[in-house]
Amino acid sequence: MGITPGTDGLFILSLVHELLKAGKIDLDYLARFTNAPVLVNEDPDSPEFGLLMRDTDGKALVIDRATGKPAPFDQKGVRPDLSGHIRRAGITHRSVFQHMVERYLSDEYAPEAVAEPTGISADRIKRIAAELAHVAFNEAIEIKQEWTDFRGEVHKTMTGRPVSFHAMRGISAHANGFQTCRALHVLQILLGSVEVPGGFRFKPPYPKPPEAHPKPHAKPKPGSPLNGPHLGFVQGPDDLALKPDGSPARIDKAFTWENPMSAHGLMHMVISNAHAGDPYKIDTLFMYMANMSWNSSMNTRGVIDMLTDQDENGDYVIPRIIYSDAYSSEMVAYADLILPDTTYLERHDCISMLDRPICEADAMADAIRWPVIEPDRDVRGFQSVLIDLGARLGLPGFVNDDGSATYKDYADYIVSHERRPGIGPLAGFRGDGSEAGRGAPNPDQLDRYIENGGFFAEHIPDEATYYKPWNKAYQDWAVKMGIYDAPQPYLFNLYVEPMRRFQLAAEGHGHRQPPDHLRAQIRETLDPLPIWYPPFEDNAVDTDEFPIHALTQRPMAMYHSWGSQNAWLRQIHGVNPLYVPTRLWEANGFCDGDWARVTSAHGEITVPVAHQAALNENTVWTWNAIGKRKGTWALDEDAPEATRGFLLNHLIHELLPPKGDGLRWSNSDPVTGQAAWFDLRVKLEKTAPPDEAQPVFPPIKSPVGGAK
Repeated sequence: MGITPGTDGLFILSLVHELLKAGKIDLDYLARFTNAPVLVNEDPDSPEFGLLMRDTDGKALVIDRATGKPAPFDQKGVRPDLSGHIRRAGITHRSVFQHMVERYLSDEYAPEAVAEPTGISADRIKRIAAELAHVAFNEAIEIKQEWTDFRGEVHKTMTGRPVSFHAMRGISAHANGFQTCRALHVLQILLGSVEVPGGFRFKPPYPKPPEAHPKPHAKPKPGSPLNGPHLGFVQGPDDLALKPDGSPARIDKAFTWENPMSAHGLMHMVISNAHAGDPYKIDTLFMYMANMSWNSSMNTRGVIDMLTDQDENGDYVIPRIIYSDAYSSEMVAYADLILPDTTYLERHDCISMLDRPICEADAMADAIRWPVIEPDRDVRGFQSVLIDLGARLGLPGFVNDDGSATYKDYADYIVSHERRPGIGPLAGFRGDGSEAGRGAPNPDQLDRYIENGGFFAEHIPDEATYYKPWNKAYQDWAVKMGIYDAPQPYLFNLYVEPMRRFQLAAEGHGHRQPPDHLRAQIRETLDPLPIWYPPFEDNAVDTDEFPIHALTQRPMAMYHSWGSQNAWLRQIHGVNPLYVPTRLWEANGFCDGDWARVTSAHGEITVPVAHQAALNENTVWTWNAIGKRKGTWALDEDAPEATRGFLLNHLIHELLPPKGDGLRWSNSDPVTGQAAWFDLRVKLEKTAPPDEAQPVFPPIKSPVGGAK
């Protein structure tokens, strides 16, 4: 379906509306495995208004259908009541599910109401909802496999709803992306299609309850390690990375009132904030393979100016930049110190269970890369260089008691480092080589991985394969494998209480308060139940002047741009046109070989166009990372990537256009800080072909010379 960009959440919630109206939801699944039956405080005068009802041990409470009384959600024998309610101490508490029904049965989510903004007809929305319901409930799967849930109840079978969803970063790359992702997950859960046969399934080390994740820390002290991880999951205002005066503690302003739940940080704001000295000036910017002066940056021209800007004394506003890359990318020219990296073929890498492993739903798995060729130049793997720097600086964790280096290089670190006793970067072949998950460091571990093709896998027992968040056998297996130290069953949070805590602060409750100019945004966007609101750029620009949506994405072969240096891939990805749908193609009188001027509120480009019928009629798109700046990547200045390749980034800005309040608002999701790349609005017009794609930046003098 060619949906209007930024309206995915509205479309999804319309499907939810139809399923609720038809009664096609998995009530048993919702009652047993989600917080749908948990009770919510409904007293608007209470400082706990909108929070979940809990017992003295902090356990969320439900109404037990058998007794009609409140009980902890995980109590053995409890039968949670989705329609539960209670009045206690003059305050009414009703279940999350009742709040959901009231919200999503509202006419604002009816197919007839959302058809125009989404570009999908009401009849089609109704048909899709009916198809989902038919497959989920009329074509259910049943596996005769006994399992025991976290309440101690034994089930003889596993019921599957064969409805599965796949979503990538596109739906999150909007200012409403977080709530849209939540809406998609709620849709899956209402159908009972998560962690069941035929549905979406978690890959180890997930699932984990949000409370099991670390909270962010931001209290650096010279000569000492950080007091905790720099990224994490906040549970409320007390976990924000703020200084005592309320200002941001981090240069990217992550975990602040602007974007409280920014679990991945705000990479796209670092250079802009550093240049502005807001929230503070920095001495040195240290970046790895980010290419933030080109295809990884919003506001490309502006960022280039920031990187080269000088103050009244002639000093750079950002004093020093250290950068590491395997190629002479666009960012290299702006660095004071360059640490040349190896390619993947020349170094050790660890695809670890502690980061983003290669697991399957049926198995935990990790992998390594190892050098298969020797570098023919003076380079070392970036990880080994960092370890060396840590030792030279005497940083804790990198030196022994006698001051000697703890690790010889990254390969040694992979094998020897323990995050906690028995848990290291690699889960396979530990101890004497026969242990998995937990075990002492094995000096022969990398050799064992190489003997096994670079991979390790440990399959999940049959009785633990499904229902992982609530399956006792899976919880015990996960503890044995070192995924966590004690069983951690939990309910799916359809209602996200931490978001309500931020709303309460914006309403004036609590000792930690947001600035006044952000109160309305927090109240409106951090709703504990999924909502939809228009992308911010739609309200910041004249959509009549800029009626077209414009998207950019990387080819799968070029996730880090490096694939563009493969000779055979250059033949495929050497140039990129702007893809135009049939309606706009015909309206502008385009023909093969034509060019277009594309203008946004932030800039202008002139680029080649190509016809693509399978597009929303008001949307254009192109590949990212193909266009190169002259003089970079050791390419000739007349290489096709530098003359016909281009970036849509020149049209995007890290800040929204001014809206007259004297503030500059980040072009990001207000919950997570995710850059709103896909909110871009443009206008399109046919133009005479230039000699090469515009704009043209002055060539960069490459330290490695031109291609031979």
